[in-house]
Parts: sequence; structure tokens; C-alpha cells
Amino acid sequence: MGAGVSDQIGVNHLIARHAAGLVWLARYMERIENLARLLDVTRTFARDSDDSGSWLSILRINSDETAFFERHSETNADTITRFYLLERGNPSAVQTAIHMARENARMLRALISTEMWLQINIFHGRIRALTEADLVPDHLTAVCTMLKEGTQAHTGITEGTFYRDQCWNFYMIGRYLERADQTTRLLDIKFNALLPSAATSDANVDAGQWNTLLRAAAGYHAYRREHPNGFTPPEVAGFLLLNGLFPRSVRLNLAQLEWHLTQLHGQYHLRGAAMALERLDMLRGLLVTQSIEQILARGLSPFLDYVQSQIGALHGDIMSGLCGE
Repeated sequence: MGAGVSDQIGVNHLIARHAAGLVWLARYMERIENLARLLDVTRTFARDSDDSGSWLSILRINSDETAFFERHSETNADTITRFYLLERGNPSAVQTAIHMARENARMLRALISTEMWLQINIFHGRIRALTEADLVPDHLTAVCTMLKEGTQAHTGITEGTFYRDQCWNFYMIGRYLERADQTTRLLDIKFNALLPSAATSDANVDAGQWNTLLRAAAGYHAYRREHPNGFTPPEVAGFLLLNGLFPRSVRLNLAQLEWHLTQLHGQYHLRGAAMALERLDMLRGLLVTQSIEQILARGLSPFLDYVQSQIGALHGDIMSGLCGE
């Protein structure tokens, strides 16, 4: 895009680094909430602090196994929470996410609202002040609640104060890319791990595990509204993938992503939007034309791997096209 925020022919164009910064600001803030929810749910439903399988799944969801084992030898509540909440050298940590979110917000200071900037600064201070003492089992839920409430406050302030121009569209694209990606990762790791329990005779244990998966996606209550009689693997997978009303379903986030890309393509002539919209149309078609039973019959993991790769390619299409045609 041009060297300034606007040109002289009636079409506003963002500097490319500003557009990219808006996408990343949204993605980093979403990551903080996702991590906080996942850590809190795991702490609540893990059998004990040494339930290495439950804590290891968080590393797998975030593709962090190699980075983690370079620093730690055991997977348990203590090492995983420290890795994600305190270690500033960890690119996936909350500390890194809030630092990068604030740096992007600083660059965007002239474009985002005053309320957004102030809230991010306060939230940044609270996260950077976390210590080992805050991670003891009795305090961890309070820390996760603080993180969730801080990101939700950011979301609410953004909704209520951010001007609805192209900046808004880029910000929302970041949010929906991150949500779609995180839901596919969560479902891919957790779903197959839970399938053996579906055949057991302990219905209470089985229900508790599916409950955990849905709560990790902030979807438990919404799911029970649609499926009040219990949990089945196809219904859980279908809800997280194909539901058109749940805010973190892959289908809904791709639909929202398409709307914002269309705005940028039609109003601001985003180069690369046509390619991204073509890829997105194909991806959405896979979710609209297939039932969850058909997807499961062909293999959920290969399907989710493909969806994840296409979400990554969408991000690349958008980033490579951050200038006017």
C-alpha cells in the first residue's frame, strides 16, 4: 500500500505494515484467551497435577513439543503452566503474545481507539507482573480468569470503539483466522484421544471428557442447547466444525472471514483478495457440502490437517497482498 494512510482519489489505503499489524494484534489477543481457557480446563479436569497425558496435549495442540523439551524434561502442571505463562523466551507463551500485541498496538496508535490502547497497556502490565507464586494450584484458576477477562474486555472495547473502516476488516480477519485455526487444532488432538473412551461402560467418565473438549472451545453451554441429551463423538465434532451459529466453529469463522475479505476486495481493492476468496470458497464448500459422518468416514485428522494448511495459506495470501491493485 502507499506511504500514507490515504491517497487523493477517494480510496483509503493502509500502509502494509499497519494492515499486517492489525491482523497480528487480533491473533495475539485471541491466543492469550485460547491458552488461558485450555490451561484452566486442563487443570480442572486432569486427574492430578502429574497427569502427563492431559498436559502433553496442550503442547501438541500448539505444536510446541520440540521447544518445550529443549527446556524441560517432564510434562506436568508445573512445567506446562510455567512454559506458557512465564517464559518470555517461548514464542507461544502468554508473555510473548501480550508483548507482541502491545508492540503492534503501539505501531497502530493513530488508528486504534484510545480505549483499546489504554486497556492493552493495563493488561500488559498485569501479565508481565505474573510470578511463580501466581502459578501454585490454588491461584492458577484466578490467573486464567484474569487472562480470559482481559482479552474479553479487549474484545468488548474493540467492538464498541473501533472505527468500521478497512482497519476493522483487517483486525477481524486476524480474529477469525486465529479462531478457525485453534478450533481445528483442538479438535484434531483431543477428538482422537477421546474416541477409545466412547466405547467404555463408564458413561460419566466419557461425558466428562467430551465436556472438557467443549469447554476448552468455550462451547459447552451452546452445545447443550443444541444437543441436550448428552454427548456423541459425531455431534461434538460436527458442532465444532460445521455449526453455523457457534462463534468458534470453523464454518462460522470462515463465513465471517469471507465477508471481511469481500469488503476489502470490493471497497479497497486489496491485491491478493481474489486469490484468498477463491481459496476460501473452496474451503467453505468442503464444510457445507459434507456431513460430519462423511468427514469422519474418510478420516477426521487428514481432513483437519488439510483445513489447517489452507487456513495458513489464506493468511499467506492476505499478507502477500497487502497493497492496492
